[in-house]
Amino acid sequence: MKLINIIAIAVALSMDAFAVSVATGAILKRVTVRQTFRLSWHFGLFQAMMPVMGWSAGLSMRTLIESYDHWVAFGLLAFVGAHMIQEGFRPKASDETVKDPTKGITLVMLSVATSIDALAIGFGLSMLNLNIWISAMIIGLIAGLATVVGIHMGEKLGSVSILSRLSSVVGGIILLAIGVNILRQHSVIPFLS
Repeated sequence: MKLINIIAIAVALSMDAFAVSVATGAILKRVTVRQTFRLSWHFGLFQAMMPVMGWSAGLSMRTLIESYDHWVAFGLLAFVGAHMIQEGFRPKASDETVKDPTKGITLVMLSVATSIDALAIGFGLSMLNLNIWISAMIIGLIAGLATVVGIHMGEKLGSVSILSRLSSVVGGIILLAIGVNILRQHSVIPFLS
């Protein structure tokens, strides 16, 4: 496989991470270097690890995981998205701070949810006899870069006053939409295919 094909795969895989990072930036409104690093590091790391895990598992487990990987991704995104929507409608005291999605279990759940498709890519790459380490590094770097760009785009969107009040709701809807799109891509929702 040519380098351009690996880059194209990496860009396609990074789109979920990009969308989630835009939503995260909009929620936070002010993004620090630490938050940017945490989110981009975790998204890039998970995007790089998943193909390696898929490669290692090999073809024997492919059919077992493929039958439910999309449900795992949807469940994680729906859980976090629903929580964000709920938080957006909950009245807040003026001094109350927004829960930081770049920390704790939320960060891990988002990292897994945005990178689970890369597991299947790892299975596919195992059939092509490619160097998985180079492919994984490219996938991780592009996902990390997309995350950095996305979180700062979201920060700009979150500073717009009308979006500022609804950023948590919008972010939750984006996560739910990504989850539904994953189900659509796997033909679970036939009328959207």
